[in-house]
Amino acid sequence: MKLILGSGSPRRRQLLGQLGVTITETRSPDIDETPLKAEQPRAYCMRMAVEKSNVLAAAEDEIILCADTTVALGRRILGKPEDRDEAERFLRLLSGRRHKVITAVSVKTATKLWTRDVVTDVRMKRLSEPEITTYLNTDDWQGKAGGYAIQGPAGAFIPWISGSYSAVMGLPLAQTATLLEAAGYPIYGAAS
Repeated sequence: MKLILGSGSPRRRQLLGQLGVTITETRSPDIDETPLKAEQPRAYCMRMAVEKSNVLAAAEDEIILCADTTVALGRRILGKPEDRDEAERFLRLLSGRRHKVITAVSVKTATKLWTRDVVTDVRMKRLSEPEITTYLNTDDWQGKAGGYAIQGPAGAFIPWISGSYSAVMGLPLAQTATLLEAAGYPIYGAAS
């Protein structure tokens, strides 16, 4: 079976590499990522992962893997910041608080769809002005849900998590391996 990654995320490619998975091709789905009115973060995240799968057709010999990661502060969805000002706003909102990082995964064949989501609790330390400014100057916030990436310089801002570290990065490895196995992709014993 060919594995198609429905994401342009280098982090997801890297994480799949930790499983020894060979990605045949990458296809970036183009969908509207605007939350629906009153949509809860977990439902939003799952809808995004499924919609990404829905816009990509799977041939008989293909498995398509899509995912979405969302940062939630209560009921508020903090997606990818549009600019530096929004990234700064997100960091100030998260500073000194606990929040949730939700990653939903969808795995699709020509005939079936499997889904799973993982919710991880994350605490960000109280950020100083120099920390916020220095981090924003790295541009590491670009394209990152909530305006930060735990695997980058912002990892120093996260003293505690409860849940899946790889899910916070963008792909929960244990759950993804289970979904791929269910779809017929031989994770364990796969040829490299």
